[in-house]
Amino acid sequence: MNESRFPVLPALDGPVPTTDGLHRVHVQHGSGAWLKRRTDRPAAFLLAEADGLERLRVGGGLRTPCVLGLDAHSLLLEDLGHARRCTDFAELAGRGLARQHRQRHECFGLERSGWCGESFQDNTPDSDGHRFFAQRRLLPQARRALEGGRIEPADMDGIERLCARLHDLVPAQPAVLLHGDLWTGNLHCAGDGRPALIDAAAVHYGWAEADLSMLVLFGDPGPGLFEAYAENVPLDRNWRERVPLYNLYHLLNHLNLYGSAYLGAVRSVLRRFVARS
Repeated sequence: MNESRFPVLPALDGPVPTTDGLHRVHVQHGSGAWLKRRTDRPAAFLLAEADGLERLRVGGGLRTPCVLGLDAHSLLLEDLGHARRCTDFAELAGRGLARQHRQRHECFGLERSGWCGESFQDNTPDSDGHRFFAQRRLLPQARRALEGGRIEPADMDGIERLCARLHDLVPAQPAVLLHGDLWTGNLHCAGDGRPALIDAAAVHYGWAEADLSMLVLFGDPGPGLFEAYAENVPLDRNWRERVPLYNLYHLLNHLNLYGSAYLGAVRSVLRRFVARS
C-alpha cells in the first residue's frame, strides 16, 4: 500500500478534532468535508478505506467521495451531501454496480488486507474462489466466534461442513471488484439525489453475487436495482437462493461484533445448507 499517493491533511478552519469519530469540518479557504478520526486502530485501517475508495472510483461504477487528506489516524473526505433519492435511483445504482463488477482479476482477494466494519479482513489472494470464501471469510469469523463463546462446537462443525460443500452450492464465478460491505447504508444518496458508495475499507475481488446479497441483508435497495443490473451484466436467475449463504459471513461478523442477537440467523443458514449428521 502506498500512502504517499494520497494528499496530506490540508489546513482546516478551526481546531482539528482530537476525538475518535466522524466530524463535520471545513477546509481552510474551501468547502465542507468529513473528517474520520481513529486512534484506536492501526494506520492501515484508514488507509484501507482510502485505497478502497480510489479503486472503486477507477473502476468506473458509482461515485465515491474524493480523498482530500490522509494521515495515520485521520481521513478527510469530500462531503457528497445528502438529498431525497431521484426517481431512477435504484436503476442508476444497478447500472453502476454492473459497471463496477465488470472489473475482473485473476485472483480473489487483494494485495492488501482490509476491514469489514470493525473487523480485520484477510485478503490474501487465491485463484480458487471457493477456497478463498472458506479460508479467508467464513472460517476466520467462525473460529473467532467459537473462541469467544459466541457459537458452540456443533455450530463450528456445521460451518466446516458447509465450507467443504461450497463447490456444490456456489457455481463458478469470476473474481470481480466488490465493495465488500454493501449494505443499504453504504449505498449513499448524494446531494444530487443520485447513488454513491461510501465506507470502502472492505473492497476486494470476489463473487459479484456476494456483493448483491448484502443489499438485502438489512433492508431493500428498492425496485429496479437488480433488474437494471441484470440488463447490463448476466445474473443467474437462481442467485437469490444463495443469498443466505453469502450473508453468513456478515452474520458471523455481526455476531462477533454485537453479540448473540445474530446467533439465530447464523443457525438458520446452517439448517438450510448443511444436512444434519
